[in-house]
Amino acid sequence: PTGAPGGRGPARGGGGPRGSQRKTTRRRRRNIEELEPTQMTTWQPSSAPVPEGEIIIERGSTAKDVGPKLNRSAADIIRFLFLQGEIVTAVQSLSDDMIELYAAEVGASVKLVDPGEQREAELLAKFFDEDDQDDTIPAASRPPVVTVMGHVDHGKTQLLDRIRQTNVVAGEAGGITQHIGAYQVNWNGRLITFLDTPGHEAFTAMRARGAEVTDVVILVVAADDGVMPQTVEAINHAKAAEVPIIVALNKMDKAEANPDRVLQQLSEQGLVPEKWGGDTLTAEVSALQGTGVDELLEQVLLVADLADLEARPSGRAVGTVLEANLEVGRGPVATVIVQKGLLEVGDPVVAGPAYGKVKALIDDQGRQVKSVGPSTPVQVLGFSEPPFAGDEMRVAHDLAHARSLAEARAQRTRLVGQQPVAAGGGARLEDLFEQIQRGETATLNIVLKADVQGSLEACTESLRKLERDDVKLVIVHRGVGGITENDVQLAKASNATIIGFNVRPDRRSRDLAEAEGVEIRTYEIIYKLIEEIEAAMLGLLSPVYEEVVTGEAEVREVFRVPRVGAIAGCFVREGVITRGSKVRFLREGTIIWKGSITSLKRFKDDAREVASGFECGVGLSDYQDLKAGDVIETYEEREIPRSA
Repeated sequence: PTGAPGGRGPARGGGGPRGSQRKTTRRRRRNIEELEPTQMTTWQPSSAPVPEGEIIIERGSTAKDVGPKLNRSAADIIRFLFLQGEIVTAVQSLSDDMIELYAAEVGASVKLVDPGEQREAELLAKFFDEDDQDDTIPAASRPPVVTVMGHVDHGKTQLLDRIRQTNVVAGEAGGITQHIGAYQVNWNGRLITFLDTPGHEAFTAMRARGAEVTDVVILVVAADDGVMPQTVEAINHAKAAEVPIIVALNKMDKAEANPDRVLQQLSEQGLVPEKWGGDTLTAEVSALQGTGVDELLEQVLLVADLADLEARPSGRAVGTVLEANLEVGRGPVATVIVQKGLLEVGDPVVAGPAYGKVKALIDDQGRQVKSVGPSTPVQVLGFSEPPFAGDEMRVAHDLAHARSLAEARAQRTRLVGQQPVAAGGGARLEDLFEQIQRGETATLNIVLKADVQGSLEACTESLRKLERDDVKLVIVHRGVGGITENDVQLAKASNATIIGFNVRPDRRSRDLAEAEGVEIRTYEIIYKLIEEIEAAMLGLLSPVYEEVVTGEAEVREVFRVPRVGAIAGCFVREGVITRGSKVRFLREGTIIWKGSITSLKRFKDDAREVASGFECGVGLSDYQDLKAGDVIETYEEREIPRSA
């Protein structure tokens, strides 16, 4: 016997008469199918009816997709476009103009939507519009949401600090606000929610977002400076959102303050004060001395009472994402203002392409809370990724609904945002001038990283405005978080410059960038970023100083010494740490603080410098919030000789 044990070998192997018969039948059937004539090209008569009403077609659809929707075949579209001088195939993506041209030819009404947009709208209607019983819940009064706006350096944050009895101003880079802040204040037993918006021109989108979710706008105008460009822009945002404006004339304690001149300028913008017969409330305040603040808050509550602000206090919550970022140990964190309903820990939520279950809610004081109602700003932990600032946040029936909607949105974002990057097609910032001088159209490729979504958006918009005819700007990749090795490799592949805003590369990323010849530029103040890139694009950039990292030490332990403060027990990982040198304090790649080293010790002796591989004690000038695992990076600025 040649088969397997039990004599089953031939039958299993298909070598018996039955197996070979099956093969022959299969072969014969396939041959018959191959001999069938190919399907004839089909044409529809030009008089064939076109579907009535608006036909939804996704952008980038092929002739094969568009034809059946208009009761035509792909061949009809190809023939029509061929006669117009456009040669396309049945599976080639058509441009918007091509689709609209053919629709006009057959007399159809079409609406072009982004890929995935229709699917997302269907899911939104299915999950949130049907069976929504929450709108039957009776509304109750809610605290007013007040957005503080005004030109850069007119004292918005200082005014809010005075109202809240805090000091946010002291911790801001360059003394300018670059993030949106949300706070709640209890004044005379009434709650008021405040949003602090940046005044710098780059943060237009952030201000517009503040105006959309607010009930009252406090327009801060410095009495010594008057109406400035961002003051006018803030007025326009508030008018567009149809929100009442209260003008706060700040810096009244200054000798050069001239309130009448400011009121005249405001009248020219359509804000006529009450004392001049208009309907705009004004208050004269001094954020520095605290005068006039009570009168301002009284006016805010007066306007709020007239508006009769209400929202349902329970049911599924709906809110708006003001800001989002990635935090070490906490993951994606979104600052959300709840507009209606009750947001609770454990709720399944969706905001843009992000979804998740609320793990924790943290109020503006840093306390964990179990639930929050309308008009309350809160930090939400538990999202799958940082949502985009300005996204609507909703509580879903369950996590599966939230996930399917978020994934549909993410898919749509991916389809819309696909733009191929030509390998090696860009110029580095340093080489840009040479390309411009040669009369070539230069392309500046950029990998952009920022600390939070709002800053990322502001940087992107500012950079896009700098584009000129002879200099194209392509943002290859943008994201939130520190500069990683992946960013460096992407920048190398696309010949891009890495720009970090309030973030730093770690040591491995920096080493890789040096080895690969990738340029990394980091900024902490937005106007410096804009100025340098603009200078490069105008061909004026001639770097004078280069920042050189001289040493890096890891904090192993923190010692508290009476009358001295915190001393960091460090291990020098690289380079040399020198007393008096400039220092940057990093936590997971993000800059926490900048200053200088005041004291440096080896054991109990003072040391001028400590080399790599040794331990030392470091005292920093005025920073006490040290933690084990943080990195202290020392650097110096060396002058680079200008090349002719």
